[in-house]
Amino acid sequence: MPDRLRRIGDSLREDVVSGFLLIAGAVVALVWVNSPWSHSYEAIRVFAFGPESLHLHLSLEQWAADGLLAIFFFVVGNELKQEFVHGELRNPRRAMLPIVAALCGMVVPAAIYAAINFGQGDALRGWGIPMATDIAFAVAILAVVGRFLPPALRTFLLTLAIVDDLGAIVVIAVFYTDHLSFPPLLAAVALLAVFGYLQRGRGAAAALNRSQLPNWVIYVPLAFAIWALMHASGIHATIAGVAMGMLMRTTEGPGEHHSPSHGTEHIVRPWSNSLVLPIFALMSAGVAFPGLGTIFTDSAAVGIIAGLVGGKLLGIFGGAWVTTKITSAELNPSLSWIDICGMALLAGIGFTVSLLITELSFADHPHVLEDAKAGVLLASFLATVLAACVLGVRSAHYRRRAADAPSRTGSAGH
Repeated sequence: MPDRLRRIGDSLREDVVSGFLLIAGAVVALVWVNSPWSHSYEAIRVFAFGPESLHLHLSLEQWAADGLLAIFFFVVGNELKQEFVHGELRNPRRAMLPIVAALCGMVVPAAIYAAINFGQGDALRGWGIPMATDIAFAVAILAVVGRFLPPALRTFLLTLAIVDDLGAIVVIAVFYTDHLSFPPLLAAVALLAVFGYLQRGRGAAAALNRSQLPNWVIYVPLAFAIWALMHASGIHATIAGVAMGMLMRTTEGPGEHHSPSHGTEHIVRPWSNSLVLPIFALMSAGVAFPGLGTIFTDSAAVGIIAGLVGGKLLGIFGGAWVTTKITSAELNPSLSWIDICGMALLAGIGFTVSLLITELSFADHPHVLEDAKAGVLLASFLATVLAACVLGVRSAHYRRRAADAPSRTGSAGH
């Protein structure tokens, strides 16, 4: 039995498995919400529970998007920390490229949307909708269609998507949040400092870590408190997951067989892949699709589609290419620019954060809201199909090249 459980755990750590589970959840949600039984889906999604005194009386959809997804963001932040310390992103010239590309991939879609909706009154409020990339869906699609792509492309996407999400959270906080509460935000930052101190593994932190208490007794309540305070502040609570992931220690201390970063990821990743992402997809992907008739006559929907599909491609690919020409930034030698083109198309999957900004932008305009949501859905679908075509071809190319490598090596030996 232990061997079987270990094999199951290993399979659930694979991005391909989590990708199929997430896509399955999204398909079920889309079919369900567009079926005659859509009322049951909505009833489940809006079912709320949790303590109101802690600002945590949330619907199932909110628990999935704000709560469970923070676990996924923790895993991603932890993985990026490993890359910055030990991996691809140690090189500042390579780390600069996805960061600049992410910023350009936010500005250009917003500018395209604003240009299309200039003079359209309240429709202009949605300029932030096409700025966001849904990292969960993007990583899942990349895993499914790009199994033989260089690992550096996944690192590029993770870095870009994290910067993109942080930027989107700032935009929401500044332009789409009526009230930002600073006391819980400062308290969350203070507890993050405590979390970082405990990760140092020296002095009092080392003594605490060597105590008879299991680590989870200390870290789980601390992590929940950080998340709850971040949520109460009005900032999207997934930022707490990213912050804690980036604070994880990636080096081994005295008497440790592995670093806290690797040990925690080994435990958390299977739960993130098999439980967090499918539930998130099931609760978030249920968008009623009204049809194509009104989408292409609504300037907000057109701006969203143009921004997510065309703007992301132009901003990310163009920004990265120009950056390599005018700065010392460089593209990883294992990648080509057509790979970045496919990844830029993949970044056009807006979904969760885009839908959130859509709700904030058009809450008082239900007809625009419906078309805008459909625009996000259609744009994400188009971005997925286009990216899958490009990255699928590139993955096949790398697979053939890997298969040919042994024969070339053998010929060279003779």
